[in-house]
Amino acid sequence: MGLKTYLEKNQKWVPWVAGFAAFCTYLCFYPFRRSYTAATFLPIKYWGIDFKILMITAQVLGFAVSKGIAIKIVSEMLPSKRAWAMIMMLAAATVMYALFGFCPAPYNLLFIFLANLPLGMFYGTILGFLEGRQVTEFLVAVLTGSFIIGSGFAKSLGMWLLNSLGISMFLMPATAAAMMLLPTCFFIYLLSCLPSPTDVDKLARVERVPMNKASRATFLAEHRLGIILFVMAYVLLTTFREFRDNFTPEIWKALGNTDASIFVQTELPIALVVVCIMAALQRFKDNYKAFVLIQYIMLAGALLVILSTICFQMGFIGPFLWLTLLGLGIYMAYAMSNSLYFERMIGAFKSPGTVGFLITLADYYAYFGS
Repeated sequence: MGLKTYLEKNQKWVPWVAGFAAFCTYLCFYPFRRSYTAATFLPIKYWGIDFKILMITAQVLGFAVSKGIAIKIVSEMLPSKRAWAMIMMLAAATVMYALFGFCPAPYNLLFIFLANLPLGMFYGTILGFLEGRQVTEFLVAVLTGSFIIGSGFAKSLGMWLLNSLGISMFLMPATAAAMMLLPTCFFIYLLSCLPSPTDVDKLARVERVPMNKASRATFLAEHRLGIILFVMAYVLLTTFREFRDNFTPEIWKALGNTDASIFVQTELPIALVVVCIMAALQRFKDNYKAFVLIQYIMLAGALLVILSTICFQMGFIGPFLWLTLLGLGIYMAYAMSNSLYFERMIGAFKSPGTVGFLITLADYYAYFGS
């Protein structure tokens, strides 16, 4: 008996297998995105600009263009094609990182851009396995925990390759990607074994089906004002989150800490708190009430960012607590808006759509904005 057949007959195990597979898949994915941020690339400069800033710009541009392409690809992707598509995304990115390592700077920046064209489609695709279920909050909470921890994990892995194995700054991204390729493929296989949402799931959350151009236009016309306001706020939030994630090594270095494990130490408590908050939302069966509550949680996260920074600047708290609270505030807002906001929106208004399409659309504007 195959795993998929077993899970179809034993639905009680679906949330646990799905949660485990989603967590491990995205945790292993993060070194493809963020391992290069562990290096400072100092004192390399071109056109008077630090090389790392040029890399981050190339990465964000690649991600933004990718999101624009993914609006169509992710929303129209058939469930049977998701697993192979994700594997091809990772393989293509690994090849581009290898070319980045061997091509002379600054021409190798092109390969950072190209590596992120497939990577920008990964998150929307993985959500297709998880959305539209009664346990989606639990699954997305676990997935969120992985990308909060994943950022620190990617930096720690990158720093370990640099300091312990002596890998060069330019070859380190490709090495990290190659190390993660096989484990990620295995966890993608587990995701592909998940059965489709049940009839009870569809009744509670609205059936999720691929969206063509006409259905996308209809959804956007129905919710135009709300989506515009959300995207405006999401651009600012993503910009702030990207800055914190990309320049955390420089921030810690300025504060006198070069311990590679510091990234995981700060991100682990953030992940635990955010995961608990998101998982608790599963208790709210009324989609509209949950939708409203999510927006209050996002507002609370924004206030925590402001208050923690004021307290740090006034000397009331130290740098470790400040960066932890700062990250908690960011992810209280970012994690909700990254999936559950749209999950509950679709359920509340009974509008045919997919979370993958909506978050990819929001990410498109957010990354260009950042």
